[in-house]
Amino acid sequence: MEIRLLRYFIAVANHQSISAAAKYLHISQPTLSRQLSDLEAELGTPLFIRGNRKITLTTEGLFLLTKAKEIVKLVDKTEANFNQPTIISGEIYIGGGETEAIRFIAQTLKDLLKKHPDVQFHLYSGNADDITDKLDSGLLDFGIVIEPTDKQKYDFMQLPATDTWGVLMRKDSPLAEKDFIQQTDLIDKPLLISRQTTVDNELTGWFGQDVKSLNIAGTYNLLFNAALMVEENLGYALCLDKLINTSGNSKLCFKPLNPRLKANLNVIWKKHQVFSHAASKFLEQIRHNIEKYNQNE
Repeated sequence: MEIRLLRYFIAVANHQSISAAAKYLHISQPTLSRQLSDLEAELGTPLFIRGNRKITLTTEGLFLLTKAKEIVKLVDKTEANFNQPTIISGEIYIGGGETEAIRFIAQTLKDLLKKHPDVQFHLYSGNADDITDKLDSGLLDFGIVIEPTDKQKYDFMQLPATDTWGVLMRKDSPLAEKDFIQQTDLIDKPLLISRQTTVDNELTGWFGQDVKSLNIAGTYNLLFNAALMVEENLGYALCLDKLINTSGNSKLCFKPLNPRLKANLNVIWKKHQVFSHAASKFLEQIRHNIEKYNQNE
């Protein structure tokens, strides 16, 4: 399967029209139609439902679209990182969840760009499961995730940042009067929890029982939308501190857990990863910044 055909396929899926896609690709409509037919023949399945006004994708076509975008992005990422040997340029792909530790990554990138202004970085936000999936597929160079790290699959460095687990709630909640939150305070409360596997394990240990056996009103991927659910009184969100502004006129407040539950953060990458020049320089810079931070402590 040629990358060129995947690009053609993506263009048709995006435009929902062979004629519009052909114009976008600067090729003739008959040529594009023939290429798409060859692709369907190669895969042995129809990819399109050809209507009078627009083209839609079959179930197999939708599956291919997801994979095609990943493959093309990976090819583009690889090509972008071939550069002149005398100039450090290229792209770095970093994924992470919502955490204050991203500030340390931002400072590291700032230091790197002062030395190598031709480097470009791309950030992807998602939970740990999302990040590791994209690391495994080669779409990310680095991930920022909560400990523990799978040491069989990834190399890592611990970041000089620690997050605090607690509960995001309305300021008019009965629990808002407390200085901290204990397990017994939450047993009968509707809870919003992160969907990532690592969080389940951490919270299960803190509660002393499977977190899924509690009153789970809903789950979230990233916290911002979950905070809106809390504002609308749909539940209490178990989350990390400093991610939602609870000052001033905010309807929300954050209360830490007791016993304290801390989250250490690691920057991770695939074992035996072959880095681009830009990614290698980022790794050098973050290692230097961590060492410098530890020396000043």
